[in-house]
Amino acid sequence: MGTPGERKALLFFGAVIVLGGSVRVARAVGGETDVDPAAKAAIERQIETVDSVRKTGRKKGRGRKAKKPEVIVPAVIDLDVATADQIETLRYIGPALAKRIVADRDSLGPFGSLDEFQRVKGVGPKLAAKLDSSVTFSLLPRPSSTETTGSSDPPNGRRRPRRGDRKS
Repeated sequence: MGTPGERKALLFFGAVIVLGGSVRVARAVGGETDVDPAAKAAIERQIETVDSVRKTGRKKGRGRKAKKPEVIVPAVIDLDVATADQIETLRYIGPALAKRIVADRDSLGPFGSLDEFQRVKGVGPKLAAKLDSSVTFSLLPRPSSTETTGSSDPPNGRRRPRRGDRKS
């Protein structure tokens, strides 16, 4: 089975285990407790408090709102891809503004910058400045169809007459 030293070590550990178990049994049967009565009363109060909170948390009363699932939010939120729930976790932004931000982004494309983010109704320079350190933009904004690359006048400097112009 092993050397005589190994057998003695196994016998010693076996005896310690049996002794420890028998002491536990003796304490449980004998009712011996090392707990102070004041400490035991405090523990009972804590258990009652936890149980009462659990009971009230499980009741589904009328008029109570259902809890939203917890949203895990990074320290800096990318407004070009974040959900309304994630945007709502930002300070100064409520559910209505978060929905407007997502709706604007979905209809007009990603913001791309803090200046473009201000196109959302309810977001001005002050709010944008407050959110500057907690938001980022990862996508390029969609090019506007109203942007022009040059002047509308022809290259020769003359302007073409328009429909409402008078002839002189």
